[in-house]
Amino acid sequence: MMSRRAVRPVLAGLLLMGLASLGFARESPGGTDGALPSPREFFGFKMGEDRKLAGWDKLLDYYQLLARSSNRLRLQEVGKSTEGRPFIILFISSPENLAKLDHYRELNARLADPRGLSEAQGRKLISESKPVIIQSFGQHSDEVASAQTAAEFVYDSITRADEGATRIRDAVISIVMPSLNPDGTQMIADWYMKYVNTEHEAAEVPWLYQLYAGHDNNRDGFALNLLESRHFAQIVYRDWLPQAYVDHHQMDIGGARMVIAPYADPIRPNADPLVWREMAWYGANMGERLEAAGKQGVINSAIFYGWMHTGFHAITAFHNIAGMMTESAGLKLATPVYLHVDQLRGGAPGMPTYDAQMGMPNPWPGGWWHVRDVVEQQKIAAWATVDLAARNSETVLWNMYLKGTRQTARGADGPVKSYVIEVAQHDALTTKKLINLFLANGVEVQQADEEFVADDKLYSAGSFVITMAQPKQGLVRWMLGRTFYPDNAFTHDAKANPIRPYDVATDTMGEFMGVRSDPVGAPITAKLTRLAAPVPLMGSVAARTSDGYVLSTKLNDSFRAVFLLLEQGVTVRRARGGEGFTPGDFIVTHAAPAVLADVAHRTGVDFAALDGRKPRDAYDIRKPRVGLFKRYKGGNMDEGWTRLMFTQFDVPYTSLMDARIKKGNLNASYDVIVLPDDALKMMTMTGEPSKEEAHMAQPSDNTPPEFRSGFGEEGIKALQAFVQNGGILVTFGEAGDLPMQRFGLSLRNVVAELPPKDFWSPGSTLRTRFDIENPIAYGMPPEGLVLFYAGSTRQFGAGQVYELTSFEKSQDVSVIGNYAEREILQSGWLVGERVIAKKAAAVSVRYGSGKVVMIGFRPQHRAQTHGTFKIVFNALLNGPPAGR
Repeated sequence: MMSRRAVRPVLAGLLLMGLASLGFARESPGGTDGALPSPREFFGFKMGEDRKLAGWDKLLDYYQLLARSSNRLRLQEVGKSTEGRPFIILFISSPENLAKLDHYRELNARLADPRGLSEAQGRKLISESKPVIIQSFGQHSDEVASAQTAAEFVYDSITRADEGATRIRDAVISIVMPSLNPDGTQMIADWYMKYVNTEHEAAEVPWLYQLYAGHDNNRDGFALNLLESRHFAQIVYRDWLPQAYVDHHQMDIGGARMVIAPYADPIRPNADPLVWREMAWYGANMGERLEAAGKQGVINSAIFYGWMHTGFHAITAFHNIAGMMTESAGLKLATPVYLHVDQLRGGAPGMPTYDAQMGMPNPWPGGWWHVRDVVEQQKIAAWATVDLAARNSETVLWNMYLKGTRQTARGADGPVKSYVIEVAQHDALTTKKLINLFLANGVEVQQADEEFVADDKLYSAGSFVITMAQPKQGLVRWMLGRTFYPDNAFTHDAKANPIRPYDVATDTMGEFMGVRSDPVGAPITAKLTRLAAPVPLMGSVAARTSDGYVLSTKLNDSFRAVFLLLEQGVTVRRARGGEGFTPGDFIVTHAAPAVLADVAHRTGVDFAALDGRKPRDAYDIRKPRVGLFKRYKGGNMDEGWTRLMFTQFDVPYTSLMDARIKKGNLNASYDVIVLPDDALKMMTMTGEPSKEEAHMAQPSDNTPPEFRSGFGEEGIKALQAFVQNGGILVTFGEAGDLPMQRFGLSLRNVVAELPPKDFWSPGSTLRTRFDIENPIAYGMPPEGLVLFYAGSTRQFGAGQVYELTSFEKSQDVSVIGNYAEREILQSGWLVGERVIAKKAAAVSVRYGSGKVVMIGFRPQHRAQTHGTFKIVFNALLNGPPAGR
């Protein structure tokens, strides 16, 4: 029998023969591109070679060299990454097409929004247009293959002279995003190459590989909090609107070798059905090419749901783009792995066992798995995508016209004709931010020139109207409309247990942000003006007054203004109530006019004149010294998102690591310490891991010793002393276990350890009542929504709901907010409402001279849940003096 080493060259030869039969044989490049160095020549190794990685800085040099040397490639720097690296895209087409890019972009935009175009006009546009295909690489940076694949795919795309490649360049505008996370691409390469061939080879990077989001960066495809996400939105949602988009990823080590489109059930409805058929069409072409090339273990209609998080490859369906991902089997970074057949597993949607099946007729038998294996199959899938568009350009373009036309008609004829967002809301500035988010997503928004009535309700002049009679009406529906995750045979196992959604059960951004939107069933006849630019967020300062100014506590950005003022030494007081005041309003009496004007301009907050109003009571607030706990062990994404929110709102903070906690005497440095959502075991690295934690952990930790986490019993005692001596400890979600279990608080989490049949809330918005007289709920509405996870896996959060276990210290506990008595679910999926009815969502507990603020949900989830940001800000501002 031939050894596996001997088999590999044979398979390589068969691969080339198979590609040749499909019109993709590699020939010597001709023309001006013949002198271009291949990736192997430039980097000194073949892309995907064992234990080799090219970082972003060197990859960028290569792309710049290719762009300077080839008339088939154009490089555009869209902006900078979070850490300041160039974020680029690459246009690949014939020189003639590249010379007319602006023209093709305009034609493409018109096809994507065909309102007013007759069928004949649409056909004429199609005859002049070129399909646009966008593919992205390197988003999840520890999935190392795709950033390497991109270099080889780009080189082949501009140098190959065979008939298939020439046809693609002539017929298609191929846009490559060679790394959606340049910072992480460089970070992982630096980390891996530093330790390769040592005992620490392939150790997990100790921190987040995207400064704020880590692996969550692809969950930002609709909220656009990250710079990289905003660059993506500019290109994909507004400038180019491709007919198809593919994002190339890696997944777990065991199981299928590659997952391709289409997705598994359930799907999220309200996209044009044609978009799902297109995904299957592209996926079938990928599958055929992969199978013809001898690639084993390729599966479709499995593992990843059609109802997924609204990340880039999923949200594109509601932009009428056939959005897909490929998921190849992972490795240990660039270190190969060996797998026996009995280590290959099923147990996933669409793949109950690892056996031959319709979606995977040719299982991989096991053996060595290399990065090069991933590079090869990603390249085949990438070529298959652009080749399908080239061979079927008229159909691909006509489908774009059809999707836009049909979605517009569905929106016009549906029961909801538009969503109206009243301009005068609880937090008017956050309302404007939501509107600007829709504009960033390429959605048409109109504004009323005068007050109007719709569905018997009066709306103010300046209110916003988002019509459903537009191509992206599906996106509008999912970001604003009440949502219920499917509760059917697709979402339960054989024992009727609910199956966890891939991410959250709802993405209703209006609910997340605390902004009310009203579905309107009748056509709106008011005079409306389409917004051509983002709504400005610029505040003003009232005419100079000796009394001073008041800032509304209802506005998230008032807290930002206060943090900026405190940073500059301005005295700020807080009203506890009184005629003309909302509890928690901020009062500023002495500040330089230039300082006030600058803060108003930066935050959008209005400084209103006091005009003789006197609060019932007021107290001074001071700049808080905030410590945000940050650990190694791969980092904590919830901590990263908290850092981003703090940065966005100018919260003064420092990162607090294990070593500093263990030193003790924390009160000397901090007033408030924040523990983001995290498991007690992950914070302390003491005790036995839970089943879920054990599943997440590596069997042996080869992390370099200086990057190992855990503040242990010593740290727990230091945090306990910090609170007893007057500090404030704030916990999000599961981090509440630390004070609840180790400080001896008379509280319990009523949803802990409940089976999913008894309680289940996998990322749902729940109706909550807030005590607006409580300083930690200042500025909140009496009733609002919180995004709550529980009954899910640790990876996606384990929220807490509280009740007292003793009457002895009831006076030490104040309830910040509790869940409604009934009809708790607003959007998502909730099982076991009775378990949490009227129970506490967040509490404040006096402990010694300090207090513990336990917020059982993530109030700052992915920097998206603006509706509950104020709870965090209030907790940082210390509250009134004791006894007041």
